[in-house]
Order: sequence, then C-alpha cells, then structure tokens
Amino acid sequence: MAIASRPDSGAGFTGRGPSNSKRIGLIAGWGTFPVRVAQVLKAQGYQVYCMAIKDHADPQLAKICDDYRVFGMGRMGAQVRYLRKSGVTEATMAGKVFKTKIFERFHLIKHCPDLTFWRHFYPIFLTKTKDRKDDTLLLTVTSLYAAGGINFSPATQYAPELLVDQGTLTKSEPTKSQWKDIRFGWQTAKEMGRLDIGQSVIVKDQAVIAVEAIEGTDACIKRAGQLCKAGGFTLVKVAKPEQDMRFDVPTIGIGTVETLHAAGGKVIAVDAKKTILLDPEQTVARANALGVSIVATHFSTTEA
Repeated sequence: MAIASRPDSGAGFTGRGPSNSKRIGLIAGWGTFPVRVAQVLKAQGYQVYCMAIKDHADPQLAKICDDYRVFGMGRMGAQVRYLRKSGVTEATMAGKVFKTKIFERFHLIKHCPDLTFWRHFYPIFLTKTKDRKDDTLLLTVTSLYAAGGINFSPATQYAPELLVDQGTLTKSEPTKSQWKDIRFGWQTAKEMGRLDIGQSVIVKDQAVIAVEAIEGTDACIKRAGQLCKAGGFTLVKVAKPEQDMRFDVPTIGIGTVETLHAAGGKVIAVDAKKTILLDPEQTVARANALGVSIVATHFSTTEA
C-alpha cells in the first residue's frame, strides 16, 4: 500500500482535494461498499475524511480519501474531535460492522472506549437498561455525533444508483414455485425486520429453513445449506418496515451469490429501491454463470 494507515493518535495523509471543496466524514466498516461510496463522493467534489473502523475497513480507502484514520469502535469522542478539527459537519456511514465482536471477551478494551462513548452507551453496556438491537446501537451512534455537531445522511443519498431497480436482473427468472417461496418468505422477513432481528430468511416449499440473526447473511445461508441438503432454496432479503436509510441498508454482491450457490440455493429476492447491489455487472454476470436467479421486487404485507 502506498500510504500506510495509522491509529487515531497519528497523522493521516491530507490535502489531496482543493481547500474550498465540500467536506464529509465517512465511517467505513467492512466490505467494498465504503470503497464505492468514497469513490462516488470524490467524483462529486467532496474532500473525504475517512474514519476506518479497526479490524473492519479496507486499507484501499487510504488511497482514495483525503484523510484516513483508523479508530477503535469505542473511540467515539476521538472521532467527533477529528471531524470537528477537520472542519467537517456532515458525515455518512457505509459497510458492515460485525456485531458478533461485541460478544467477544475483552472486546471493549480492544476498541479503547473513551469518556464520550461511555456517556452515551452506559445504559447499553453497563446498566443494561437498554437492549443491543441494531437500531438501538446505531441510533445511539448518530445521536452521539449529532451532540458533537455532526449530522448523518444516508450513503445512498450520494450514490442512489447503488439501489437496485425493480425487476429480474438475471437471465433466469424464478419459477412459479419459487415465486410462492418469495411471497411466503417476504412476510416472514419483514416481521423479522420489524423486530430488528435480521433482514434475511431462507425458504423452500413455503417453509422457513433459516433466519438471519447476529451471524449475518452469509452464515445464515451456509446454515441453510447444512439443514437443506437437497438445495434449491430461496434467499429473501428485505429492508425493515421502517428502514432508516442512514444505516444497516440490506446489501448483496458477488459474495452473496457465490455463498448461496455453494450452499445449494437457487434464488435471491431483494427489496427493490431499498437494497444496495454492489458491483452490479459483475454480480449479475456471476449469477448467470452459476445459474442463480436474482429478482428485485416489493410486496405489501397484505399482498405477501
């Protein structure tokens, strides 16, 4: 890598963009989505100040962004100070944060929580008077930033083209039986989203094989493959009924297609206009090569 990333106490590389350009902060989690968002923001004339989450973000971001710093998840005060010092009042977040890490031993020590973190998260991690649902955690993050004068906007506000349009994306379309599974799974997935448990369900012959929870979509797919040796199942992945588009937007890509195929699945059905499709041309080409159908659709709960 041409420029090494440094911890939050060190200097990143700066000054690539013009001094009078727009400035934005990017909280970068795991995956290619943050890289794509950074590229779009740069193309739109933004100076991008990247806060790379430790053990998550792609170091490639250091080559794209105007400034790149690595932060432990608990260094919330340091992150706010970094943005304010950089003259940033607008931010967005992209990429997956592995929630399983908060159940690892000594996870908080590893991510160096500061006083600002504890001021906002003590009801969740110490007194446990609040739950640890995704929305609870992420809304606490955005509230913490807002208190520091940093407002969050959805990443898809800057890159709406990443949201998949309605229709069948692949050469193969779902069969009548698979459409029954999609409709059946849709209602279940929406209910799981309403409860803030997960975004995905795996269905075959109108029976739920697996439900996504903290483990994530890929692990859910692999478990379905173990439970349904005959294969031929359908992944239904949807947005929550009251989806906050600032975070946790359902996302699929080449990895999803390959994981589903390896497990024996045949169909991916997603929420049109509310799902991010990464590397669309490559993803669809890979799905066609593997015989996986991808469809973006939408049903009301009464239709499903």
